Amino acid sequence: MINRNEYPRPQFKNDEWLPLNGIWKIHLSNKYLSLKEVNKLKEEDFFNINVPFTYEYPLSGLNISTHYDYMAYKRTFIIDKEHKNYGAILNFNGVDYHSKIFINDEYVGEHKGGFSPFSFDISKFIKVGENKITVLVSDFMDVNIPRGKQSFKEPFGCWYKENSGIWQSVWIDFYKTDAIKGFYLYSDIDNDLIYGDVETFTGLANYLKISINLKDKLLKEVIFKLDKEITKFSINFQEYDFIDELLYWSPEKPTLLNIQLELLKDNLVCESIKTRFAFRKISIDGEGNICLNNKKYYQRLVLDQGYFNDSGLTPPSIEALKNDILVSKELGFNGARKHQKFEDPYYYYYADELGFLVWCELPSVYSFNKISTQNLVNEWMEIVKASNLFTSIICYVPLNESWGTKKILTDKNQQNLAKSLYFLTKSLDSTRLVSTNDGWENINPTDFISIHGYLKDGEDILNKLGDLANLDELYPQGRKLISYGNSFNTKLPILFTEFGGIALDSKESDLMWGYNELAKNNNELIDRIKDMLEAIKACDFQGFCYTQLSDVQQEINGLMDKDHNLKFELNDKTKNLFKI
Repeated sequence: MINRNEYPRPQFKNDEWLPLNGIWKIHLSNKYLSLKEVNKLKEEDFFNINVPFTYEYPLSGLNISTHYDYMAYKRTFIIDKEHKNYGAILNFNGVDYHSKIFINDEYVGEHKGGFSPFSFDISKFIKVGENKITVLVSDFMDVNIPRGKQSFKEPFGCWYKENSGIWQSVWIDFYKTDAIKGFYLYSDIDNDLIYGDVETFTGLANYLKISINLKDKLLKEVIFKLDKEITKFSINFQEYDFIDELLYWSPEKPTLLNIQLELLKDNLVCESIKTRFAFRKISIDGEGNICLNNKKYYQRLVLDQGYFNDSGLTPPSIEALKNDILVSKELGFNGARKHQKFEDPYYYYYADELGFLVWCELPSVYSFNKISTQNLVNEWMEIVKASNLFTSIICYVPLNESWGTKKILTDKNQQNLAKSLYFLTKSLDSTRLVSTNDGWENINPTDFISIHGYLKDGEDILNKLGDLANLDELYPQGRKLISYGNSFNTKLPILFTEFGGIALDSKESDLMWGYNELAKNNNELIDRIKDMLEAIKACDFQGFCYTQLSDVQQEINGLMDKDHNLKFELNDKTKNLFKI
């Protein structure tokens, strides 16, 4: 049995914690059951399940293909005498979709959103000794909830078998008197400062101490008086002492600062949190160039679905996430577009550490109405807040290819949703780029124009995208590039954010998904990729995104197979293949 026993939130690390991954009991049903009804079930009505893996996939220990709308999870945990006078925060990194939480049969709270993390203060519900936790989950085949690439019927096209229920880690953090509910850090390299805000659970702490270290060298230590639950702060640095280009974070030199946040009630440390941070700026200059740390920067991205053969959306290990980044860098990519998924925190943690740019994407709904809009907005706000912890995330994608807004080309209401998502995102985080509707039917405002085109070869790319002088006349994927009624600054950057998708011929190819003709062998695959890259190099793009990193279920157009093994050897021909 695979166990996920690492501390689940590496960018928000608390030394006092209790893991709750491992064996739980689960009851599956297509009928809603109240807590009272769940408590009346017999033990034989439950299966053992290995959390955080979901019942649809083998690593859960179940591998059940039938969809169930309702799940009831339960297990016990022990609070030792050492933590008798501590407060406790129950944390979930991901539960799909609507969860209700009970401790010792008392209602704690509920959460909607399959991809966003959430927490509850359970201090008043627990006791020393044995405690029971029950999690009631509903997850329907519903097109009105953000589901990303999880199919809303049987798997089809490039939509996959879903993950239902608890699919990321569960744990408890302990604290004294008060705890940090959230903190947000940003850097301003032009003015040599770090700024942000901190939010606490109880509002009883009155000071925050922040220590900033570069390796073992203390750069700065400050103490702020807190303004109850939410406090804004800024930390100024002297340029000649600390801040110069040698300390800027980039894929080529990912310099990180170690930061400790101590929440104080007078002189008592309520909670101590460790994190990492960097001086990094992503921007667009006056000439229309995307810049990293005020220098023009070309993005070489890979589309990464974040699925694994035996566990779906749930990574089998943190090493698997790290390996995907290492292999991607060896192939010449300097970043990834995490497609239709807010990933396990360790992916972004390693992207920060290894130097890898990441685009953060909102999982799509597949219908446009008031319910889907509310679900979309609520979950996106939580995802953007959680993204603030990671230096590597440089771009947000609220909509992809008009999914959930299929009439956005002409429908003003759907265009207004897209515009609202742009401004909402900027209101929550103005330090990163936004691609409002990535791929086609671009909406103004957006920070750059994005193009998706699964064109057959380099010649096709040059014929259709070699001249970008008149964007209004482009239909690269048979879809109009610019939505009607939208005009753009002629200096706006243009990125080719999906292309390739070449599948290798195989015995299963009749049932598999890919674009254009199958490649007969590895050599043909590599040659066709090189041909496309040469054409892209000749176009006026400021970056590209190749589809895709790995095969996923029926979609076999990855550079890796379903088990995340490269389909070809890394050698002089393939290392830095995508480094143009």
